[in-house]
Amino acid sequence: MPVGLLTPVSASLSISVGIAGLMVTLYGVSAGLGVPFIVAWTRRVNRRVLLSALLATLTLGNVITAVSPNYPLVLTTRLVMGFASGVFWAIGVSMAMRLVPERHASRAASVVMSGISIAAVAGIPLGTVVESLTGWRTTFLVWAGLGALVFVAVVVLIPSLPSANAVPVREVFGLPLKNVPLRLVLFTVVLFVLGHFGAYTFVRPYLEDSSSATPLVITVLLMLYGAGGAAGNFIAGYTVNRSLRGSFTAGCLGLVVSLLSLLAIGHGPAGAAVSLILWGVSFGVVQLCQVNMTQAAAPGTFEAAMSLNTMAYNTSIAVGALLGGLFADHLGVTSVVWFGVALTAASLLLTLGARRKTSRAVPGDALTPAGTTGR
Repeated sequence: MPVGLLTPVSASLSISVGIAGLMVTLYGVSAGLGVPFIVAWTRRVNRRVLLSALLATLTLGNVITAVSPNYPLVLTTRLVMGFASGVFWAIGVSMAMRLVPERHASRAASVVMSGISIAAVAGIPLGTVVESLTGWRTTFLVWAGLGALVFVAVVVLIPSLPSANAVPVREVFGLPLKNVPLRLVLFTVVLFVLGHFGAYTFVRPYLEDSSSATPLVITVLLMLYGAGGAAGNFIAGYTVNRSLRGSFTAGCLGLVVSLLSLLAIGHGPAGAAVSLILWGVSFGVVQLCQVNMTQAAAPGTFEAAMSLNTMAYNTSIAVGALLGGLFADHLGVTSVVWFGVALTAASLLLTLGARRKTSRAVPGDALTPAGTTGR
């Protein structure tokens, strides 16, 4: 959500847009680097209790952000909130799989993955809409209220879930060394997340600079992006069963094309709309695929593998936002889009290269364990 609020936050707190981007950077640092340790250290904690604690932390953090008198307090709060957000990424899917009969486990996982994907693409436009109607501080209060409602729902509705299949820290970090498909997935995730979030963190300043878009136009464009993301997530929900790796490849190609399109025709509302819709659809596809790819690569240690995925994903968000801020402040926001093109293209090339290499060595889908598609 804060990605869509960088401009009003920077204006309100008298900081540059690049410095405001640290809200995303520090959040990603803590969400990424701390997760494998926290997941392992809490491996004996009941997962319902842990999830409730995470939601309470996020709710309180949004309240503090809303009333913060200065930017250092905002950054400190975001840092703490990142830990809670990252741990949810690691435990949420496995919790869902345990809540249903075993025959429905993959379906439950898909539901949660879809929720994560839709939230990832809808959070920015929704936050922008609320901000345009109220203000950025009220927007954080609204999100705090939603967090409180979910906290109550978890406490009331989710049954006790003692920790299961948790892995000690030393074994978590050893997984990529022993599991080649998981290692390839993690490298791929790092590249596309760096490119996507490096560019997308500054999409609002880019639109304001390149097309002189008004706040209303930007809100509409980001809503179109969110709708595209939801559509992409829906499409991927069907295509991953037929070709998980092919779906991810198509999504990565769409990311590259959409960013190039934004540079070429994004100087007016119509061109920007086409580009952002394609961008949203493509990200919705790769977002769902990459979680399925992680599950397919390490089905027996999924929670531990997801903690590594979360570390790679959120750390890459942080680094992407940081590098994007440097590009934006020193070379202009257009350079941030070119940064996104380069990194998403690298992710695409890695996927294609890995496919050619593994197809010569192993028949079938080398990124997917035999008999599984990750769903």
